[in-house]
Amino acid sequence: MSTLTFPFLRATEKHSDAPQRSSTPDRVLAPLPENLTTERVLAIKHYTDRLFRFRITRPAAFRFRAGEFVMIGLRTEDRPLLRAYSIASPPWDDTLEFYSIIAPSGPLTSRLCHIKPGDEVLMARKPTGTLVLDALTPASRLFVLSTGTGFAPFASLLREPETYTKFEKIIVTHTCREAAELRYSEDIVNALPEDPLIGEAAALHVMRYATCTRTSCHRSGRVTDLIGSGKMFSDLSIAPLNPASDRVMVCGSLPFIHDMQAILNAKNFVEGSNAAPADFVVEKAFVG
Repeated sequence: MSTLTFPFLRATEKHSDAPQRSSTPDRVLAPLPENLTTERVLAIKHYTDRLFRFRITRPAAFRFRAGEFVMIGLRTEDRPLLRAYSIASPPWDDTLEFYSIIAPSGPLTSRLCHIKPGDEVLMARKPTGTLVLDALTPASRLFVLSTGTGFAPFASLLREPETYTKFEKIIVTHTCREAAELRYSEDIVNALPEDPLIGEAAALHVMRYATCTRTSCHRSGRVTDLIGSGKMFSDLSIAPLNPASDRVMVCGSLPFIHDMQAILNAKNFVEGSNAAPADFVVEKAFVG
């Protein structure tokens, strides 16, 4: 799950409360706007004391493209408390999965981390986002580069069959502080060969490159440094980034995004969008 912040949502961030459940029987909750639906939690798994994933019901009419995000939240007495979360499940799934960080003082995540199967959550009716295949022009390789919960949209893209029809090789990077925080991406990538829709293609064409920045693990260091020095490419025995053959998606912390934009611009990659597909795309509003 990636968490994003927009100006029209900031009013709901004014006060931070201690962790509490989303609702109790004696609370009078604000009316539900027409642009939101009420969904039910199906499952939740905590990876660390800071990271968890959860799965909710999916409305029959809800459609999205792999890589998009949607507003998710809880009801309160004043107004719905909402944030934008990348959809981690693929478009063909009949449920919706999200991957979240827990901010102890965060008005939403401090509550959301306590949800249980059967609890109510809110979801907007329309998804959006820039990390979609339509925003890239054709090429041989796709690099999906992430930090923290920025891996969430790529969990969807990696399970989307169209990804494998458009690219011959997919290189997945995920950088976190500690090895335990890499488990979600590890679980997703390790399960790809068993996927009934893309298993054979994923087994042949997906490469994962995971690094830690604060504790020792198999590989250490910021992926931007490892790209800049060329070590990532030598570790994987692949050619360096080249706009003639490669396309790139970036999702993570703002410093990471800015550093990757500088690297890609220096290599003459052109930033794309839904309206003007090109060489790379980033999720500019990501803050987690």
